[in-house]
Amino acid sequence: MGLDKILSISGKPGLYELKTQTRSGFVAEALTDGKKLSVGIRHNVSILSEIAIYTFSEEVPLRDIFKKIQDKENGGQSISHKESKGALEKYFSEILPDYDEDRVYTSDIKKVIQWYNILQSKGITDFAEPEKEISSEEE
Repeated sequence: MGLDKILSISGKPGLYELKTQTRSGFVAEALTDGKKLSVGIRHNVSILSEIAIYTFSEEVPLRDIFKKIQDKENGGQSISHKESKGALEKYFSEILPDYDEDRVYTSDIKKVIQWYNILQSKGITDFAEPEKEISSEEE
């Protein structure tokens, strides 16, 4: 399962997997406990594959940051998202040295680390860019 099916829902803790579309929104399943949730179109939903973190030169896709954490931790869990502000910022600067401290808040760092740990614990560790299908016209 790729990051294009994993969601963050505003006001709801954790991450969710997109299951199916409904007339008024969609059904998502919590990765942590497997509970299904009906999500209306009024909810603010972010797809992990669409999220990026600001650096001084560019926006780095979340999948690249997850890959850097994975490499640093040799595929294991990262530090807890409940660490002190200083510890979180130090850790994140090791992962992404040129992140923009003025636009990336500690709360953002906590989310990235928490999300990585949730994905890693569920065995979702393929953070590679999904390969685009080549149509017969492009061949």
